[in-house]
Amino acid sequence: MSTETGQEKVRGWLTGRLPGDWFEGDTELSIDRDEILIVGRIPAPEQNKDVSAAERSAAESGRIKQFREDTRERRIEIARELEHAARRKVAWGVRCGDTRTVFTSLSAPVMTRLRQPERQVLDTLVDAGVARSRSDALGWCVKLVAQHSETWLSDLRTAMTKVEEVRNAGPGNA
Repeated sequence: MSTETGQEKVRGWLTGRLPGDWFEGDTELSIDRDEILIVGRIPAPEQNKDVSAAERSAAESGRIKQFREDTRERRIEIARELEHAARRKVAWGVRCGDTRTVFTSLSAPVMTRLRQPERQVLDTLVDAGVARSRSDALGWCVKLVAQHSETWLSDLRTAMTKVEEVRNAGPGNA
């Protein structure tokens, strides 16, 4: 169901099943082979325009917590139905103002084989206290790449061009 048709079916099902007063506008829907993540926008608390960023963030977090508590039973019921139909776990999230929170999301193990240089990268992150374990370090790396993918990939392409130039100018290539 990771195809666009599968996503359309889930979106359609949710459109018919979600209470109309829960979210403003369309929900964000993300599907992979393990999980369906549903993130809806809820109204931000009304505040004066001159409140601090900290106060605004705290009010949005409070609104999200209230929504989570008020809708828990219904969200569980809807998630069970969708999990049965789609054969995937369902996670929920909410966007309120500038705050986005995902409630209990699936953490799926991913097997990989790494050679020593890659393991050394992970071990450096662990030794530096950036990550608690190699697994945590690998997750950190994936998040960083996802967060900065376009900039990073552009920088990577530029670096690869420079490396190629250095290689071509090296001994024996003249």
